[in-house]
Parts: sequence; C-alpha cells; structure tokens
Amino acid sequence: MTTTQQQFSAFATEQVEVALRFARISIDSAERILKLQVEVAKNNLETSAKNANALVTVKDAQEALTLRQKLTESSIEQATNYSRSLYEIASQAQAEVSQLVEERTTAFNKHVVSGLDQFVKSAPAGTDVAVAAVKSTLQATAAAVDSLTKAAKQVADFADASVKAAGTATADAVKTAAKKTNGASAAAV
Repeated sequence: MTTTQQQFSAFATEQVEVALRFARISIDSAERILKLQVEVAKNNLETSAKNANALVTVKDAQEALTLRQKLTESSIEQATNYSRSLYEIASQAQAEVSQLVEERTTAFNKHVVSGLDQFVKSAPAGTDVAVAAVKSTLQATAAAVDSLTKAAKQVADFADASVKAAGTATADAVKTAAKKTNGASAAAV
C-alpha cells in the first residue's frame, strides 16, 4: 500500500510541477507583452509630440509632403516592429508549450512501459504477447507523435519566415508607394 501511495504522491507532485511550469510560461509571455505595450505607448507619445512640433514648423506644401512621407514611413515601420515583437513573443511561448507537451508525452510513454514491465513480472503466463502488442503500439504512437512534432516545427519555421518576409515586403511597398505619391504630388505643386 505504501508503494501505491508513494507512486500517487510522486505523480501528483509531478503534475503540480507541470502545471506551475505552464503557468510560468503563460505569465512570462503576458509580462513580456505588457512591457512591449508600455514601451510602445511611451514611444508613441514621444513620437506624437515630435510630429506635432514638426507640423507646426512646416512652411510650404513641398515640406508638408516630405514630412507626410516621413511620418507615414515611420508609422508603418513602428507598426511592423510592434507586430514582429508580438509574433516573436507568441512564437516563443508556443515553442515552450510544445516542448512541455513533448516532454510530458515522452514521460507518459516511459511510465506506461515501466508499468507494463512491472505487470509482466507479476502477470500469469501467456500475457507476454498482449504486453508486447501494447508496447509495440506505444512505440508506434511515440514515433507518430515525434513525426507530428517535427512536422509542426517545420510548419512553424515556415510560418515564421513567411511572416517576417511579409512584414518586410509590406514596409518596402509602403515606402515605395509613399515615394511615388510624394513625387507625383511634388510635380503637381
């Protein structure tokens, strides 16, 4: 009976540790997002003050167009950087949670195999075939989970590269469009 209580106690302790680790990942990610938002809010306030001062000193239409282009490019760049930062925080949290799930799956499989080995030692003759079948199924499941984990990592890497490329392309397109617009506006003035 003591062995069963010790096993249950160990299992419960392990589950509490896993829950705490998941909570730490969540809280750390939330904290990083909050810090990012406060930093962005401060930067936006400073930028707005500078932009207001710059707008007050505009003397002609050409200077206004040039300032508008700079402000547009700066706004797009800030928004892109903010989006990238949010994406990086979410991506890191997802990677940490995936690692936790993978570790738990591996530990679960080890516990099941260990339990089966204990069962075989005290099981009646003839159960070897059934235990071998269960172990084979566990190994196949572990291989499938490993395969899915690798595929998910590849998809995440591809998505990460795509998001970064899209952000860069968007910023470049806005800069190019702003330059063309300012060039056309300058010609009209």
